[in-house]
Amino acid sequence: MGSCDEATLTNSAFSGDGPKLRCARSGSTCCEPPKFRPTFYSVFVDRTPDPEESPQPEIELRQVLDLVPQLIAVFGPDRNRLYANQPALEYFGLTLDEWQAITDPLWFFHPDDRGRIAKDVYTGDESQAPHEFEARMRRHDGEYRWFLFRSNPLRDEEGRIKRWYLSATDIEDRKRAEEELQASEIRFRTLVDNVADAILLRSDDGKLVDANQQACDSLGYTRDELLGMTSRGFVDPTVDASLNRWIGDQLKAGAVFSFESRHRRKDGTVFPVEVRVRPFWKGGRQFSLASIRDITERKQAEDALRQSEKQLLDVIETIPALAWTTRADGSVDFINRRWQEYTGISAREAIGRGWQVAIHPNDIDRIVEKRSASRESGVPFEGEVRIHSRDGEYRWFLCRATPLRNERGNVVRWYGTATDIDDRKRAEERLQRENVVLREEIDRASMFEEIVGTSPALQKVLTAVFKVASADSTVLIVGETGTGKELVARAIHKKSLRSARPFVTVNCAAIPQSLIASELFGHEKGAFTGALQRRLGRFELAEAGTIFLDEVGELPMETQVALLRVLQEREFQRVGGNQAIRLNVRVLAATNRDLQKATATGVFRQDLFYRLNVFPIHIPPLRERKQDIPLLVEYFIDRFSRNSGKIIRSIDKASLELCKSYSWPGNIRELQNVIERAVIICETEMLSIDESWLSQGDSRTQTSSGLGKKSPAEERELIEEVLAETEGRVAGPSGAAAKLGIPPSTLEYKIRLLKINKHQFKKYLRED
Repeated sequence: MGSCDEATLTNSAFSGDGPKLRCARSGSTCCEPPKFRPTFYSVFVDRTPDPEESPQPEIELRQVLDLVPQLIAVFGPDRNRLYANQPALEYFGLTLDEWQAITDPLWFFHPDDRGRIAKDVYTGDESQAPHEFEARMRRHDGEYRWFLFRSNPLRDEEGRIKRWYLSATDIEDRKRAEEELQASEIRFRTLVDNVADAILLRSDDGKLVDANQQACDSLGYTRDELLGMTSRGFVDPTVDASLNRWIGDQLKAGAVFSFESRHRRKDGTVFPVEVRVRPFWKGGRQFSLASIRDITERKQAEDALRQSEKQLLDVIETIPALAWTTRADGSVDFINRRWQEYTGISAREAIGRGWQVAIHPNDIDRIVEKRSASRESGVPFEGEVRIHSRDGEYRWFLCRATPLRNERGNVVRWYGTATDIDDRKRAEERLQRENVVLREEIDRASMFEEIVGTSPALQKVLTAVFKVASADSTVLIVGETGTGKELVARAIHKKSLRSARPFVTVNCAAIPQSLIASELFGHEKGAFTGALQRRLGRFELAEAGTIFLDEVGELPMETQVALLRVLQEREFQRVGGNQAIRLNVRVLAATNRDLQKATATGVFRQDLFYRLNVFPIHIPPLRERKQDIPLLVEYFIDRFSRNSGKIIRSIDKASLELCKSYSWPGNIRELQNVIERAVIICETEMLSIDESWLSQGDSRTQTSSGLGKKSPAEERELIEEVLAETEGRVAGPSGAAAKLGIPPSTLEYKIRLLKINKHQFKKYLRED
């Protein structure tokens, strides 16, 4: 007797010959145990004892049931618990008696599955027939696992149910695999439906078997409408038939290919698309996956670009400048109409020829050098060149060229224009020649037209100017206010090798401390509030020339550090920048303060003082060179009378003696102001000076003398005393600055430095 694949244990299994298995199909019995397939099978046993049979076969049968991997249980007609095999009891962690004592048939099932089981299994149509279902059942450790349940009833001859046989096969791993597969399918479908391109899957019979959501939205069909449709349903019928033949050839060859076409939506509208097709084989059949992109916007952009290019070409052809493009090797590939008209070289003649064809031979090397530098730096370049016309005449042009680079940074093309500047160039040359002649005339007229005098003290200063002018050394000019320190600085620059270059003057006391660094060194865009663009500082403006720092003793400490770096390293940084800028500037400085005393009090850096004091020049006050006063008076009378259109031939003797006896605390500047005032009110050819104009000057003499030589406490006391006299007024003829003989900006700086409240001296704030 052979074995059966499907067998069911019946009551006859407990015969004396050993366990009998009845075939579920034929009804015959067999003695050999069934051959179990890789999946689990249900085995049901009637454990009702037969008194006529011996207990030994029942024991053997139970041993067999305890070895199967399934959970097996036997229930009575009313589903009361009769038997459970050992794997089932071990799964629940119960004894047979404990298991039988449970009255709730749904106690082991997951709460989410109980309602379905109670409805479909215990009270539904399947409640009296064989059936199977899936549910989660709790293990002894509290974990729920998925099982496949098969339930078969055993009926007597009259059809009444005698027993229920239940087997449960663990399908947890299969269930998890199914869930993961389902999740993977959902993720894949979500991904495909959310890509930007439409995706269509076509079988070898030309019909669509799948489409993503973007394809549905793009064509206006539902997915069900697209499935089974051929490409003729949505391809614009006006598309050239040769394209379809070409697509068929590519599919037969199994190649990956792309093309442009037009699709028609369900509503009849047509739009351009770009299609990329990838064929593949599966199950012996060829499928093709098409990725389709709507290129309406790209086509519109291309049309707009072509229109823009046409307009740009029209502009280039009509502008008065010469326009051209060359390849990386310098060969010409485009010239505009203006170039052809000027040079007499046609486009056909110019294409392929080098750019040097029309350039003056003497200018080629200079342009080649600029072009090479532009290739290295990547920035456009410009240069002045001479280009010959059709009649052979050369004219000056300003040539600007910009390199075009590829993704690797290599120059692939040059774009350039050339603007005629011949008239401007000739005017500049003419003006330059005139300036040279004028400068020579001025030099011949007088070297120091503003420095007047023959006194030994002044001659000593002029000798020092001659010696240091050509040395390019830093010079510190020291003297009281009004002695002409700037005139001496200009004289040094004028006789130096830098005389043809800029001379830039900076009054350090007149610039607010918050702006002095920006004024001297410039600033980058966005360096501070209000810095809307890059600004060059005074040092950059004075490149290759001379910068004169007047009132250098008033510089704030942080600016002194930056100036020290300029003098030591010959470089600086703009405010807000991080790049060091080299410079070639000669520094001349002036002060009316005692810088040595300032270094002792910590107001001025000692190292900066030594850097500035390379070649000191002391300018004597006017009271120490009184023999120059007559010459100065005569000089100022002549200058101011000519400016005012008056004829003044001399000064009366009393006025001249008054000038010679006066101490002039404001020095030459004060003398100049007094003479100018006298010329204004003079009505005759004889100039006279009112003595009352000098009496105020005497009061200033006492206050101004030695202000910079006092200690900070003494300076504070003196300034407060003068502010009290002027009722807090700083500027003006009767202000504190005039009484102290110093510029108002210098006095304001000292007031801030010494923390003096000038407002307390206002008359309206004082108590009676």
